[in-house]
Amino acid sequence: MEFISGVIPKDDLTIEAVLKGDYVGQTVKMRGAVHNIRDMGEVAFVILRKAEGLVQCVYEEKAVDFDLKGLKEESAVEVLGKVVSEERAPHGFELHLTSIQVLSEPADILPIALNKYKINTSLEAKLMLRPVSLRNVTERAKFKIQEGIVRGFRDFLMTQGFTEVHTPKIVARGAEGGSNVFKLDYFNKKAELGQSPQFYKQTMVGVYDRVFEVAPVFRAEKHNTTRHLNEYVSLDFEMGYIDSFEDIMAMETGFLQYTMKLLAEEYKKELDMLEVQLPDVSRIPAVRFDKAKELVSEKYNRRIRNPFDLEPEEELLIGRYFEEEYGSDFVFVTHYPSKKRPFYAMDDPADERFTLSFDLLFRGLEVTTGGQRIHDYHEILKKMEKRGMNPADIESYLMIFRYGMPPHGGLGIGLERLTMRLLGEQNVREASLFPRDVTRLEP
Repeated sequence: MEFISGVIPKDDLTIEAVLKGDYVGQTVKMRGAVHNIRDMGEVAFVILRKAEGLVQCVYEEKAVDFDLKGLKEESAVEVLGKVVSEERAPHGFELHLTSIQVLSEPADILPIALNKYKINTSLEAKLMLRPVSLRNVTERAKFKIQEGIVRGFRDFLMTQGFTEVHTPKIVARGAEGGSNVFKLDYFNKKAELGQSPQFYKQTMVGVYDRVFEVAPVFRAEKHNTTRHLNEYVSLDFEMGYIDSFEDIMAMETGFLQYTMKLLAEEYKKELDMLEVQLPDVSRIPAVRFDKAKELVSEKYNRRIRNPFDLEPEEELLIGRYFEEEYGSDFVFVTHYPSKKRPFYAMDDPADERFTLSFDLLFRGLEVTTGGQRIHDYHEILKKMEKRGMNPADIESYLMIFRYGMPPHGGLGIGLERLTMRLLGEQNVREASLFPRDVTRLEP
């Protein structure tokens, strides 16, 4: 009888292990993919790609019993080599090879040059060849930074007493309503892919007080723009016992402060590679929706066309205004009109035409929507009645209010949009591993 008793130790080293240990002059084993081969004649450089980065390996024919002509880029290899300090090499060291063992090799020639610093091809080509293009070091760096954003969100909220939850994505009814839902045949019942975890995260406030989720959401919008995806990752949280919707904005500001510090400390390599300048989030201005419209209309001589919503151009101008006037890349736009917010948004007691809600704009792009929710059972029924909604359609949701809920609110952050703006990219697809839009279902 055999038993598995835990992780099996391996004798091949990571880059971090070499940097932390005293390995100079010692022969070590490493595994990775052949990223590039630079044959200089008597000496060649074999660049090994590992999860952490690149390792420069020095090949001399007399020292290695292996014909370099038989080595292909993207082959998976195991090498032995002596660690030698070299300031010009990545991470300050290189391996002088004594052995190369090919573990696997590609069956075909690469369709694009991965070993360039940046892939010199169109976004469309990169997306069509996504399983390969993601191996490029610059492409990989984008998604390491995205990892840091999610890590910051999760770690910060844990310090604030939040509980992580996982809610269903196959639902009977979308939280936002409207026609932009993907409809499903669920065992001969009508179902939809969830537009938002809104109903469920509110439900869980009645259980844990503070909850969050990192998960995909689905919008059947036929927009083919640089800012829209039909499936994206939403960073959601909901918190109870709030005093006002400003508590939600303050919590998001805390998340951004924590995350920018985390990125600066632990993702510096990727930030430097992509030349990313982290924004100052020590404080974030907040402005009313109607006031924001007036400010940009006056400063940039732009007529207000739609008094109930922000057009993309207006968002850009608001972002520009607060960058020019206050040096801030972020701005909270508050008190959106009630007619443009979901039925569960709490109206402003001082003026019911507006809601206690907000969007967060980052360099002129909306990356967050949030606000305070109605928590009183009779009030939410009243608002549904005004909108011609049938309470029977969402009876299970209304159950949470019938049996008591504290004042609460929350938000949803679009991970890809936040990443896109942070990286200075112009298309949200650049910040999605495998984007889904109106034309793309593969790879």
